[in-house]
Amino acid sequence: MNRDKLHTPGDNPRRLPPWMRRKVRLSENVTKLKKIIKDKNLHTVCQSAGCPNFHDCFEKPTATFMILGNICSRNCRFCGVPKGTPALPDNDEPDRVADAAESLQLKHIVITSVTRDDLEDGGAAQFARTIEAIRHRRPETTTEVLIPDFQGNKKSLQTVLNSGIDILNHNVETVPRLYPDVRPQADFEQSLCVLRNAKELKTGIITKSGLMVGLGETVEEMMAVFRHLTEVGCDALTIGQYLAPNHSSFPLVEYIHPDQFERYRQQAESAGIRYVYAGPYVRSSYNAEELMDAVKEARSE
Repeated sequence: MNRDKLHTPGDNPRRLPPWMRRKVRLSENVTKLKKIIKDKNLHTVCQSAGCPNFHDCFEKPTATFMILGNICSRNCRFCGVPKGTPALPDNDEPDRVADAAESLQLKHIVITSVTRDDLEDGGAAQFARTIEAIRHRRPETTTEVLIPDFQGNKKSLQTVLNSGIDILNHNVETVPRLYPDVRPQADFEQSLCVLRNAKELKTGIITKSGLMVGLGETVEEMMAVFRHLTEVGCDALTIGQYLAPNHSSFPLVEYIHPDQFERYRQQAESAGIRYVYAGPYVRSSYNAEELMDAVKEARSE
């Protein structure tokens, strides 16, 4: 199979290639946001999952908050969020997130969560309450959710869609062949169904998904995923480099060269996905406001 590797054969996968090296910048905005998150007892996926874009995103009028605690009920091997038995949902959390959105004057906000298979609705009601609180306190802020699969529960998905979100994001994460090793408690077809069902349940909703690369996928497998996403009406896709968060995580296979990311972008667009963001440091919520701006511009034409 064509792996289309663009790193130098024999490279140590633990050694960052030149295009992955960058300096972390500290600023007053980053410090302010971190303080608000701490004071309001909130979580961000940026911190919990060890996202490498932490400081870049905190510089912008957007943020990604992780609700329903900081403990995930699943054990996906690509993710750095702690696993275990989650606590009960915090009834005051939606208002605290809305307070933070208002304090920070956010232009765009992304709400995600750990997976909560322990809850009957998978946490859908908490998503809805959070979005509704934000819309009440700061109606000019556009809203995006990055949801788990809710174990395929359409009622839970409808609950989230009814809250008035602008973008629904659900990541397929990787190619089907790698699911047993990377996402053992998830199912590729079920994730596709989340995106398909969202389109059926709410006319005009913008749907989005995300893929990691560098886990051993092939170019052919990636192109097949692009076609699957197009078939379920996915509007936007992010493609970024996988970085193992710790030693027990799924091992990094290779670093993908920026040239290959550009090819993936072109191939995904050719498959029919309208908005594609691909690059080594691209993540699900990275530059999320740019997609919202592009959607607004397209709708105004």
